[in-house]
Amino acid sequence: MHAWEQVNLTASIADLKDQHYRTLLALGSLLDLLIDKGLISREELERKAAQLDAESEREMLTRLLSASLHPRE
Repeated sequence: MHAWEQVNLTASIADLKDQHYRTLLALGSLLDLLIDKGLISREELERKAAQLDAESEREMLTRLLSASLHPRE
């Protein structure tokens, strides 16, 4: 990789980190507002996050199992 490509890659990563931070800040603010206004409870939010996390893990395990049973030739 040439030096200029490394500089561009580093800049792209920095931009993504900044965008990620801003997105998480906006999401956190929105969730706090919803909780503060009583539209959802922190417990409901935690339950939903746990549910989505479990579904994501199951989906990943299913894909890994399928890939191991049907390897590409």
